Amino acid sequence: MLVDSHCHLDFPDFASEIPQLLENMRTQGVGWGLCAGVTLEALPSLLALVSAHENLYAAVGVHPDHQEGREPGEDELVELTRHPKVVAIGETGLDYYRLEGDLEWQRQRFRCHIRAARRAAKPLIIHTRSAAADTLAILKEEGADAVGGVFHCFTESMEVARQALDLGFHVSFSGIVTFKNAVDLKEVARQIPLDRLLVETDCPYLAPAPHRGKRNEPAYVRHVAEEIARLREMELEEVAEATTSNFFRLFNIPRETK
Repeated sequence: MLVDSHCHLDFPDFASEIPQLLENMRTQGVGWGLCAGVTLEALPSLLALVSAHENLYAAVGVHPDHQEGREPGEDELVELTRHPKVVAIGETGLDYYRLEGDLEWQRQRFRCHIRAARRAAKPLIIHTRSAAADTLAILKEEGADAVGGVFHCFTESMEVARQALDLGFHVSFSGIVTFKNAVDLKEVARQIPLDRLLVETDCPYLAPAPHRGKRNEPAYVRHVAEEIARLREMELEEVAEATTSNFFRLFNIPRETK
């Protein structure tokens, strides 16, 4: 069974379709999903969703792109992790691609999430885009290696991956790795140690081939795993077992009870 280690099933796009999406997951051998928070305002609906479904988990945080809405505090993030289905803090990080100007507020928000993760002893889900150097520097400065986590939807170089691995982080690949023009990323996917590898959809975004350009969903994580298996000359079952084991170990979820 596979795991979609990063999705957004709480988004309005999916509101009326959850039963069908969960059935699609089941038929494609996708047993579990982790829904990542992006705003504080949306967290009540996110937590309600994962509470209603045994095979869904949550991460709590505010995405670096979100300038509107309430700013998280350390104490609030720590308190949110007490929910039994919350297994991580995030997604959090830096994004210099979409936003310009003085982005010190992004860096301060990122530090807040890391400090909360350390206090709560929860792993981090990292978003980084056009900001790898600062992302790594802040993780090091704030001692994020104490909790680790995952660089989700990885699109960076192997050098960035090595530094992430050195900090104890996992690396997760999305549908981008299936794109024909993602030549460099495919090479990175070949090299990541198997015990640090995860797969995801980041749905509703970034649908993998052969669904590119359409709305993504957790069932499609199978295509990501198939491409990883092809690149590494492995059986799909080997990739599924490794990435699923990595997921349960990283997020400290007792797999034997599922």
